[in-house]
Amino acid sequence: MPGYERKNENPPLTESENKMKTPLEREDPEAGFVRIDNVSMKFGESVAVDSISLSIPRGTICGFVGSDGAGKTTLLRMVATMIRPDSGHILIGGVDVVKSRARAKTITGYMPQRFGLYEDLTVEENVDFFMDIFGIHHDERERRKERFLGFSNLLPFVDRLAGDLSGGMKQKLGLACVLVHQPQVLVLDEPTNGVDPVSRQEFWDILFQMKKEEEVTILISTAYLDEGEKCDCLALMHRSKLLDSGMPEVVRGSFPDLEEAMIHRIQEADEGLVHDNFKL
Repeated sequence: MPGYERKNENPPLTESENKMKTPLEREDPEAGFVRIDNVSMKFGESVAVDSISLSIPRGTICGFVGSDGAGKTTLLRMVATMIRPDSGHILIGGVDVVKSRARAKTITGYMPQRFGLYEDLTVEENVDFFMDIFGIHHDERERRKERFLGFSNLLPFVDRLAGDLSGGMKQKLGLACVLVHQPQVLVLDEPTNGVDPVSRQEFWDILFQMKKEEEVTILISTAYLDEGEKCDCLALMHRSKLLDSGMPEVVRGSFPDLEEAMIHRIQEADEGLVHDNFKL
């Protein structure tokens, strides 16, 4: 990406360092850069994520789609180190997000569904705050600010308090703050909700550029199935389970579009659940 030079804060493990790790923790390009292994999470008696395993190669965009309440947000929050799984393992480049949470956080960027920044700071002050956290200074600071506030069409509003922004503009500010971080893994939970179609496309153009030039691995949930088609791989979730995963064309199968394929798979899963519930 022009004007961006990433500091390699977490260089690849040496061969001796890699051998000291457990088999699951060892860096294995064929096993995926993000590895979700038999992960489960419950809230009280409610199962949010049920024994999900998924492997996502470095430098790919994996889209999480499915019904509301399927567990997508909970799974992404676990990957982003926001909550601990009840069981299973999540590794990013061989780093266990539970055992080595601090290290995992330095290479992971997370944007939740709702604006979670500082509403009493201006747009520019919010961006500056995140640049301070990640040690971005001098000319590079100005280049990134110009690029990402420009992308999100917030340059005319740099002096406006974040709390005075519309819902869509708040989401754009959140996007800008996460993008200036430029992590190795970017976790985005429905980030384009409330963003106009032009900005949505500009956002995806930047994702593609980050993927191509920086090999950023991107996990993104979306309610827009046209965005699902843009992903390298998809994970279809429903009722806390992973129903299917693979390239969009594989998940789509013989159906004319992804929406029909999803509806069919979800209805099929629900029918199976009803039959199981009535077994004696």
